[in-house]
Amino acid sequence: MIGHNKGPSMEGGQAWRRHCWSKARKSLLKTLPIEILRVRVARAAEIGLDYKSYASIRAASGHDVIAFLFSSNALRVLPRSKVMPEDRVLKLDAMQNISRLAALHAPLKALPEGAPLMESFTAPNFSHGWGETRGIILSQVHARKLPRDGVVVIGDTSHERAWSEAARLAGYVSAEQFFGVGA
Repeated sequence: MIGHNKGPSMEGGQAWRRHCWSKARKSLLKTLPIEILRVRVARAAEIGLDYKSYASIRAASGHDVIAFLFSSNALRVLPRSKVMPEDRVLKLDAMQNISRLAALHAPLKALPEGAPLMESFTAPNFSHGWGETRGIILSQVHARKLPRDGVVVIGDTSHERAWSEAARLAGYVSAEQFFGVGA
């Protein structure tokens, strides 16, 4: 029937069909050689991302993560703050071989002095529609000659998650997950 995913039916013999279905699905998934797995674990550590998140983003996009787009909320940079919190600075300083961008929510115009990020721009706001949000994000990604399927949004709200979806970026990771529990 239309829309059926050809998965196991719920008729009699369900356990056997589920077993067969699981085994067939598992055989379709490629098994990575240990050398490649080691390289990917090292890459995840190098960019400051846990391996599970890195692997799922890489599997979904088919490409390596080459840039992070942080929201000012995720960085805990507020209009009146003069410095970025130390835990954020330490994590960002430890990251290697990855581009870092910051999308600043109005009224912010710049990152605080000493912030480890190199480039920033004004983030889409709530009045921007889906197409406008996509345009703002992609204009910044393309201006830096980054492929969109290599950029991951690190955000703190569902509005920031939508940036990744609207621009069809590689993925989204919450600030809590990226910077640690209680972030």
